[in-house]
Amino acid sequence: MVGSQRWKRCATQKRCGQSESAFRGAHRDALSPVSVYNFFPATSHREFLLPSRSPISVAVVGVGVFGRNHARVYKELERQGEAVRLLGVVDRDVSRADAVAGEFGCKGFGSVAQMLTTHSELQAASVAAPTVHHLAVARELMKAGVDVLIEKPLATTLADADELGALAATHRRIAQAGHLERFNPAVRATLPLLTRPMFFEVHRLSVFTPRSLDIDVVLDLMIHDLDIVLAFANSRVKEVRAVGLPILSGQTDIANVRLEFESGCVANLTASRVSTERVRKLRFFQPRQYVSLDYGRQEVLVFTVGEAAATPTVNPQIGVTRPPVASEEPLHAELRSFLHAVRERSTPVVPLDDGRRALALALEIVSAIGDHARKIDLKIMA
Repeated sequence: MVGSQRWKRCATQKRCGQSESAFRGAHRDALSPVSVYNFFPATSHREFLLPSRSPISVAVVGVGVFGRNHARVYKELERQGEAVRLLGVVDRDVSRADAVAGEFGCKGFGSVAQMLTTHSELQAASVAAPTVHHLAVARELMKAGVDVLIEKPLATTLADADELGALAATHRRIAQAGHLERFNPAVRATLPLLTRPMFFEVHRLSVFTPRSLDIDVVLDLMIHDLDIVLAFANSRVKEVRAVGLPILSGQTDIANVRLEFESGCVANLTASRVSTERVRKLRFFQPRQYVSLDYGRQEVLVFTVGEAAATPTVNPQIGVTRPPVASEEPLHAELRSFLHAVRERSTPVVPLDDGRRALALALEIVSAIGDHARKIDLKIMA
């Protein structure tokens, strides 16, 4: 018996209080790495027993519009040969959980407790429940030894975000913030181009849909771009000026913010969920260069002064290039990255600290919108 098998066998025998002969009798056919791994309850030490290519058992908690997409992508990854197994989906609406479970060939549960009670082999989960429930759901999962990907926004308050970070540290869990645009191929293609961004112009416009109305447009849509701008600018925010209005809901549906960074960089962001068109664009200027990024089309255009033009332009002193972009659904890239962090026990590409940073700025903007409304005596907002 090799050393690793002997260690696993002894650990299991000790946990059960069995003698060598009793262990052999009871577990004659259960000494495979997967069987031994699944025999252990969910603890913070389970990762050390995971064989390198054994499928990671995953679940999705909250299968509304976006949670269903998580389940879909996990199943697609499983069918494509990734070492992952979609174990189940959880939703308070049991009929919805059952419908999604039937669609993707897994099990449906009405609560996290129900799932954990019957399936201790669960190793990782996407938390896509309404934001107000993120802390409670993630707490229950992490205490049970389950790694988590928590959808944006990370939480409703900074105190909740801090508790999530503390829980991940205490229980030694992999915890990733679900900022999807970090995995957009256009964003990834832009990273090597960054020198010293000095001005951002960002638009994220959507038509109205009756979803995510428990939060305003800043926490629903703009937070994507806040995360990207913070990562690109790589500087502390010095000043926030913002205005917003409710249009079709009781929350802010359209907002504009001007950010000034300590580096001198300025960012102007507009987010709307009451537009007649869908726009997802980020543009920025840096010395001798202008970069235009289209999230939806996954395209990047770079205009550079003094560079030979690969594409003919009106001004021959300005060269235009299109960096290569490897097209991929961002959610596929995000979940593959999460699974890699779970298997390797490595820091996620988007750690909880980044999710907290974006949340802190979003909440500051929400506060600034309220202050502006009171300043101009806009009673509908105040």
